[in-house]
Amino acid sequence: MSAHCQLTGAQPGFGNNISHSHRRTSRRFDPNIQRKRYWLASEGRHVRLTLSARAIKTVDVIGVEAAVARIRARGVKV
Repeated sequence: MSAHCQLTGAQPGFGNNISHSHRRTSRRFDPNIQRKRYWLASEGRHVRLTLSARAIKTVDVIGVEAAVARIRARGVKV
């Protein structure tokens, strides 16, 4: 599963681990990505979305129909 949110576009950030001796090694900050299945009433089917935890809360507020419309507006196939 790629660490990329379909709704918000959240993707990994990159930085450094810094040890006690101040040596720097590369690290990756992954968003909290979950796969969630929603019922899309307008199409009479379920859709499985790859969303960050923040985007799941957004779907709860705006509804799944509006969320899918936003995802499709970004050019992502659902």
